[in-house]
Amino acid sequence: MIQAAAPALILASASTARRAVLEGAGLRFETRVAGVDEAAIKEAAQAEGIPAEDAALMLADAKAVRVAAQAPDALVIGADQLLVCEGVWFDKPPDMGAARGHLQRLRARQHELVTALVCHRGGQRIWQHVAKPRLTMRDFSDAFLDAYLAAEGEALLSSVGAYRLEGHGAQLFDRIEGDQPAILGMPLLPLLGFLRQHGVLLR
Repeated sequence: MIQAAAPALILASASTARRAVLEGAGLRFETRVAGVDEAAIKEAAQAEGIPAEDAALMLADAKAVRVAAQAPDALVIGADQLLVCEGVWFDKPPDMGAARGHLQRLRARQHELVTALVCHRGGQRIWQHVAKPRLTMRDFSDAFLDAYLAAEGEALLSSVGAYRLEGHGAQLFDRIEGDQPAILGMPLLPLLGFLRQHGVLLR
């Protein structure tokens, strides 16, 4: 077997994209929703002038801590991602009108996806990683934007940037710097390296 029977792996995230990345890599794990107040953590971080990288780690850590308290013998993976464009942090759009506004603000600009992972076991954080893919949207037309929103529909509301690279989202971009798993919120190769070092996966 490639993966050890213990410890159990738990992904502390409701993200279907993150789950798909781990499933695609052949990992056995369960998913638990952490139920933390992400908005409050973000607001506090911004009020204190905390950098986006540290805020993403705080969010990922809060999720892992909550789930790890319920499963102390498991290895819990917490993850979070912040989209930052010209100093502005974006949240998931609440409706299609907000999704349109997101894409209009990102159009013809570069943004960064600050993507944090942490792993907890036995009440301690034992690993962390931050990836920062950079993506540049092209200057697409309003007609394209209308067609894109119609094609993707409310699936976009689960994405902080109102786009899905696993869908039609690649058509929005001129340039992408960073690997696909990190863009989807799960920097896979660093995580796999950690799991090998920790004895969860065969070296």
